[in-house]
Amino acid sequence: MAGWLYVLSGTALALTGLNIFIASQTVKKLKIKRLPIEPISAGDELLIELALTNPTKSGKNFVEIVDHLPFMLSKPVHSSIETFAPQETKKITYYAKAPTRGIYHWYNLEVRSASPIGLFYAHKIRNVEARAIVYPQILPLKNCPLIDYIGNEQTQQKQSEKLYHNATEGVTKAIRQYRFGDPPRLIHWRSSARFGELQVRELETITGGQEVVICLDNSQDWHQELFEKAVIATASLYFYCSRQQLDVKLWTPKTGTIKGNHVVLEALAAIQPLETNNNNQEVIKPTQPLVWLSNSSHSLKSLPQGSRWVLFPLENDEPMGEQNIVSSGLIYQPHNPLENLLQKPLKL
Repeated sequence: MAGWLYVLSGTALALTGLNIFIASQTVKKLKIKRLPIEPISAGDELLIELALTNPTKSGKNFVEIVDHLPFMLSKPVHSSIETFAPQETKKITYYAKAPTRGIYHWYNLEVRSASPIGLFYAHKIRNVEARAIVYPQILPLKNCPLIDYIGNEQTQQKQSEKLYHNATEGVTKAIRQYRFGDPPRLIHWRSSARFGELQVRELETITGGQEVVICLDNSQDWHQELFEKAVIATASLYFYCSRQQLDVKLWTPKTGTIKGNHVVLEALAAIQPLETNNNNQEVIKPTQPLVWLSNSSHSLKSLPQGSRWVLFPLENDEPMGEQNIVSSGLIYQPHNPLENLLQKPLKL
């Protein structure tokens, strides 16, 4: 009887040693690759994918992957693989909801294995870097007087239309045959006499290209909730301008003037209060009429003529004086939805 106990004990110890050895080799040799994470907007879900490869000539089982995501996104995500054939690659897919914008980095994956018989787990922390970009929310603005009337009391498009209908002289783009409904003042009499039929002038008109600079003043200390609203407003105004085919740019104290949808979205995903330029040089604001978003009413007094602004004051802030303010704008109030505010008519 004692002999059998020795045999059973020896067998158990051998199996335990084998389990520990194979499990430790599995967590070391398993190849893990993290696939690129596509950017999303705040409130959507990140799609996270891992590619796991068993490079050995023997099968593996009882493998578990624990991805330690930032706590703002999710608790650690556990994924299990029951069987893993030799030279096989498997893809693991899971989702994490991103409630707020930001650029998220994390580095650690924990690999666990109880191969081959599941008696004991071996685990190892693997450095597999991840980077996820969560853009700010973009409001679907149907109109925005704040943008439509920047710089002048009329948009450049309206000025062009007025020029077209009222001008008797101007830059002629082409001469064409008269069509019913053409204004008589556009008839080109010299060409009409030469061709023997009425000819009219087509005037060169401007239909787009106006430059708009959206400025987010994040050099001040902000209440975080108000700052998130300001970032959403900035992104929404930028893309409204883009849809209107305006030459739109973003300016912040840290980035200076930048343009391009992806560049701007990534900058707004990363932006935080109390940021300045990297060289600690004096921050120079653009000199043309701009759209200024700030939480400081004092900053409105130094805006260029014809600018527009959106103010995000705290409830206990002093009332804003109107002296020396040469522009008009909007004041955010928590009870008023931001989308409604940005589509509100201005008092010019």
